[in-house]
Amino acid sequence: MITVNKERMLAEFKEIVAIPCHTLQERPVFDYLKAKLEGMGFSVAEDGAGKELGGNCGNLWAFLPGTKAGATSVLLSAHMDGVEPCGGTTVVQKDGVLYSDGTTILGGDDKSGVEGILEGIRLLLESGAPHGDIQILFTIAEEGGVNGSRCMDKSRLRADVGYALDGEGAPGEIVVGAPGQYRYTIEVHGKKAHGGLEPEKGINAVMIAAKALAEVKRYGRIDEETTANIGIISGGVATNVVPDLVTIQGDARSRNNEKLAAIRDEIVNTIVESTEKYGAKAVAKVEHKYSSFLVAEDSRVVALAKRSCEICSFTPDVTLTGGGSDANFINAAGVPCVILGTGMANVHTVEEYLKEEDLYNSALMVYGILVAAAE
Repeated sequence: MITVNKERMLAEFKEIVAIPCHTLQERPVFDYLKAKLEGMGFSVAEDGAGKELGGNCGNLWAFLPGTKAGATSVLLSAHMDGVEPCGGTTVVQKDGVLYSDGTTILGGDDKSGVEGILEGIRLLLESGAPHGDIQILFTIAEEGGVNGSRCMDKSRLRADVGYALDGEGAPGEIVVGAPGQYRYTIEVHGKKAHGGLEPEKGINAVMIAAKALAEVKRYGRIDEETTANIGIISGGVATNVVPDLVTIQGDARSRNNEKLAAIRDEIVNTIVESTEKYGAKAVAKVEHKYSSFLVAEDSRVVALAKRSCEICSFTPDVTLTGGGSDANFINAAGVPCVILGTGMANVHTVEEYLKEEDLYNSALMVYGILVAAAE
C-alpha cells in the first residue's frame, strides 16, 4: 500500500492557506499552483472567467497526457478562493487536528481539496503507475455564488469523469446529487412621509412587507430534497420617516426541478400579491443560480470512487447534499461529476478545523481514483 509523504503534504498545505485568496483576487494562489503543476509536467492555461466577473485572474486549467491508451480520463477540481477572513493563515496543530490561530478561517474549504489533488497526483507519478489523461480545474469565485465555474470555458472540458474535492465528509464520502437553486429579490415600494407630522400620507413599506411575509406558509425544510429561506430584509432610513422601500431576499433549493419551480413561485407570488393587496407595489427579480444534478450509483464515475475506497481501505459513503458547488456546473457542461469529502469541518468560521488524517487520506483517495481509472 502506498503511503503519503505527510511532512511534505502538511508543509505545502500550510503554505497554501497562508496565501491571500479573497474571492476575485485569487491571482497569488493561481501563480503558486501554476508553478507546482508545471513542475509536475502539466501544461497550464487560464480562461476568461476573471475578466467576465471583474477578478484579477481566471480559472486554472491543467492537463497531463495519459500513459495508458484506453484509460478513463479524469477531471479533478477544487476552488482557490475562501470566505473572509482568509489568507495569512497560521496553522495550529493540536492532537492530530489542524486549526487556525483564531484570527482567520483555516482554509480547509477548499485548500484541503487543492492539496489532496496535488499530493494525490505526486503519489501517482512517484509510483510509476500507468494512468489516463488527467485534467485539473481550480476555480475562482466559488464562494458567494459558484460563479467561477458558471463562467468557465466549457470548451476546455475533455474528461470522461469528474471529481470535485469540496465535501465536508471524511474521505470516502461520495456525493452523487445536489440541488438546483433560485435566488429572488423583491422590492416593496410604499410612499415616504414624515412619521410624526403626517404619517397618514405615507404607505409604510416595512409594515406591508411584514404582513406579506407572514402570509408565506412554507419555508425552511419543505421535504427531504427541498428547502427555502428568506435570508435578508432591509429598508427604511430613519425612525421619523415612513419607509417607502423594503428589499426582501431569499432562495429556494431542490434536487427536484418541479418542486423547485413550485416553491419558488409560491413564495414570490405570495409576497407580491400580498404586497399589492395591502396597497404597496412589488417588483420581483428571480435568478436561476444553477441546476440540480443526480449521478447514478452504477455510473463509471461512482464506480471509480468506490474502487478507490477499496484500494485505500476506506468505507464508501454514497450520499446527497443540500448545497451547490462547482460540480453542479461541471455536470451541466456534460461531464458526470461527484463531490468527494475531504474532512473540512466548521467551514466559513474561524473555528474551522481539519483532521490531519483526513488531509492525508484525501490524497490517497485521488491516487486511488487515478489508479482505478487505468485498470
